[in-house]
Amino acid sequence: MNIGWIILIILIAIAVWLIGVYNGLIRTRNRVDEGWSDIEVQLKRRYDLIPNLVNTVKGYAKHEEGVFTKVTDARTRAMGAGGAQHDKAQAENMLSGALKSLFAVAENYPDLKANQNFAQLQTDLTDTEDKIQASRRFYNGMVRDFNTKLQVFPTNMIANMLGFKIREFFDIDEKGAEGQPVEVQF
Repeated sequence: MNIGWIILIILIAIAVWLIGVYNGLIRTRNRVDEGWSDIEVQLKRRYDLIPNLVNTVKGYAKHEEGVFTKVTDARTRAMGAGGAQHDKAQAENMLSGALKSLFAVAENYPDLKANQNFAQLQTDLTDTEDKIQASRRFYNGMVRDFNTKLQVFPTNMIANMLGFKIREFFDIDEKGAEGQPVEVQF
């Protein structure tokens, strides 16, 4: 075999390897984007449920206006949070904390807890929260895989040349409202 053929085979092998690495990065990045999209779908569902839940609780607990304002403000901030995924995650964590306060208020009203409309809304919201958590786990798993690909040798060199960037996890703020237990007083 002549040296030209050996060089050609090596170049073809390198090209095939580069294509494989690139396609793997694209596939994983798309899975990360899919995970984020799943989170946004569930968040939209939660945004739609919250006004109905707040209005139902308002009928029973008229003097708890501060809690309703807090939930409504947190919902508005979460819906308007744009830009970085970190900002969206922070706003969602604040909303989760506000919802915990709303459910704590509901614990003080036995008639409210027995109300069928409230019970259904609470069930729907709990189901949505569970789906958000599942979507967050999926998203964070995909981010972990993607970030790992971006950091291991030799893929990291190719990823850097092609402009791939590390993604942030969708974390709970342990110091914020979502990371704290809800205090229920009777």
